[in-house]
Amino acid sequence: MASTFFGLNIGKTGLYAYQAALDTTAHNITNAETPGYSRQVIEQKAGKALAMHSSYGMAGSGVDISKVSQLRDSYYDLKYWNNNTLFGEYSAKAYYMTEIENYFNELNLEGFTTTFNSMYDTLQELQKNPANLTVRTQMINFAKSFTEYFNSMSENLKATQEECNFEIKNKVDQINSTAQQIAALTKQINTLEVGGSNANDLRDQRALLIDELTEIVNVSVTEKKVGAGIGVTSYVVKVNGRTLVDGGNYSSLKVVPREEKINQNDIDGLYDITWYDGQKFDAIAPTVGGTLQALFEVRDGNNLANLKGTVYAEAGDTHITMSDTSINSVVDLNIPETGKITIGNHEYTYTGFEVTKDASGKFIYTFEIEGSVVVDALDVPASIGESINYKGIPYYMAQMNGFLRTYAMRFNEEHRKGQDLLGESGIDFFSASHKVNGRDYVFGPYEDSDDYEYYDFDTFNSQTGGYKEDIPANQPLYGSYYFMTAENFTVSSQLLLDPNRLAASTSVINGSENNDVISRLIALKTDKNMFKQGPPGSFIQTLVAEIGIDTTKANNFSQSQDNILKTIENQRLSVSGVDIDEEAMSLVRYQNAYNLSAKVISVMDEIYDRLINYMGV
Repeated sequence: MASTFFGLNIGKTGLYAYQAALDTTAHNITNAETPGYSRQVIEQKAGKALAMHSSYGMAGSGVDISKVSQLRDSYYDLKYWNNNTLFGEYSAKAYYMTEIENYFNELNLEGFTTTFNSMYDTLQELQKNPANLTVRTQMINFAKSFTEYFNSMSENLKATQEECNFEIKNKVDQINSTAQQIAALTKQINTLEVGGSNANDLRDQRALLIDELTEIVNVSVTEKKVGAGIGVTSYVVKVNGRTLVDGGNYSSLKVVPREEKINQNDIDGLYDITWYDGQKFDAIAPTVGGTLQALFEVRDGNNLANLKGTVYAEAGDTHITMSDTSINSVVDLNIPETGKITIGNHEYTYTGFEVTKDASGKFIYTFEIEGSVVVDALDVPASIGESINYKGIPYYMAQMNGFLRTYAMRFNEEHRKGQDLLGESGIDFFSASHKVNGRDYVFGPYEDSDDYEYYDFDTFNSQTGGYKEDIPANQPLYGSYYFMTAENFTVSSQLLLDPNRLAASTSVINGSENNDVISRLIALKTDKNMFKQGPPGSFIQTLVAEIGIDTTKANNFSQSQDNILKTIENQRLSVSGVDIDEEAMSLVRYQNAYNLSAKVISVMDEIYDRLINYMGV
């Protein structure tokens, strides 16, 4: 049978139990505003009953606290993590697309419309008085402002690309830091729980780190019991199919600056990501997600417009020929002068290239590579750069390049047909500056040049590697419109130095007031056949509208995902969140229970006092 003082022990278990309940409630209240905290509750059960060996059989022994558990639903955690990844992706895209849209903002007084119209206003004035040097100077200066608009746009977009690149490094550092913290917490959790305890607060901290990680990149989390030990679990976090954290161990990522560009307009030193063992991390795979994928898509997105074709080369060749290509116009060509070409499963570095045309006018590319071809590549698919299905900075840069190359080509073509005030043939009005020596490119010889007869207008090269030539300063620097980009687009330096070189008429013999060339240049403004979008102004308006639509779409997705995420967060909080009113009620309830347990001990004390002190012989 039970001890005479068994009742005191029952009261004591109540005191301990409700003291623990009060402490747990106080812990909940003080952490009501702590990010990631999950409400904790005590789990009570009746103490093990004792056999009395009497008619009433068993006697209760009080109350036991089996454990302090946290209220957390893994289903809502998984929903939150998946949607947080989408939110991270859309919010980053919305931020950078808004930044790009601001660059193209047509309300800006220095925008395209203003500079373009000003140039044509002075052309119309020049039409009235073609020999007026003041008007000629004004027209050339407004044309220079027109080119500087594109220079500024290029500079701004490259600044955004650099910003994305810097942020990629920050996100990789954050992933590494988070992985290290998760691994350290997992070690502590297993150390505490191996003895049967619950490391609730540490688990909350680990789950909060997963919350932060899922905004950066998509992760999968699995946890299961391992071995025969009590409380030891295997906690594995995977990113892009590879393990980032496994228990107390973790892997790291690193950024590696590219040695070669992927797109002609890229800034130097763009980062690729690899694991620390050198294995490639495919950052544009659909499984990556989060802010990291958004940064890569905005930085590298080309709307699937990279160069693709078929290669014919034999093992040992030092030159690779690519045909049946996706780009057959110099206007659309934006591959770097030197870079990487992927042929099947092999990657080669090319040091230069040459472009010729076949009988049908399609481009045939010949690439000079470092070393030689490893295996035969006969009718093998090849590509330069990656095909990214997103309109990022390379796409918008390529659109600007396509516009100014087409427009400058037509403008120069008409200007070359004229004569300047000195009686000399018209030169290229718009040019491009060589990125090293600053010289102006000349887009092929003029008709009265000795070079005209043997110059091949259907062939151009990168002027790098084996195709590089040292051109003396007293000879023209011939080049293709491929070399004209938004970064180096400019007005010919000869025109800037001498407005007499502007060609206003086909022949000055007919008088300096002749203006037929000016009339044709003015007509280009409304030429509906120049672009598929219509006149030049319509092309830019369409581009600006396209950017506006893409930005609106990104903002709408971001806002929608934010609303979804808040709804899921509220669902999660309905289970694990701390309700102050509910905790206040629990505080009163457990206080009363504690007082009653104390009353039990007080009553038992009186009983034992009567039994011992007043019933003695």
